[in-house]
Amino acid sequence: MEDFMHAAVCPAGQRRPDPQRALAFVSDPGFGGICLFVGRIRNHNLGRSVEGISYDIHPRLAENLFRQFGEEIRAELGSSVRLFVEHACGRLGVDDIAVVVAAGTPHRDEAFRACRALIEAVKHRAPIWKQEHYVDGSSAWSEGCSLCGHVHSGHG
Repeated sequence: MEDFMHAAVCPAGQRRPDPQRALAFVSDPGFGGICLFVGRIRNHNLGRSVEGISYDIHPRLAENLFRQFGEEIRAELGSSVRLFVEHACGRLGVDDIAVVVAAGTPHRDEAFRACRALIEAVKHRAPIWKQEHYVDGSSAWSEGCSLCGHVHSGHG
């Protein structure tokens, strides 16, 4: 099988994370399970109205870590997996896509587990800094999941 993983940081204004590209990459005639996660910018957070988010990411470091996460998932599930992750970098507005993660495997349970493991690794272990821009004109840097120190609850 050719490269089992695609990992990229997409600079705003140049390229966007793309669910169709993800589905095409993880598809295989031997795969009966494909799982796709799309994370978008919502209009509120912690009781505040949000108009956008800026993501600051070191592309090479993030892409290397995304691939490391993929290797970990592959080691757990075996070689019959294809994984895709793209994360936006720069300023995004409400409804813009921030991250796309997909997994293709022979069976649905593996696809769900692989997709969930990959997005959780990206959210909790990748060095991605997030600045929220509020409707009132103020901005604040968010600790983000990888730095907050909270136990993951499965909701996010």
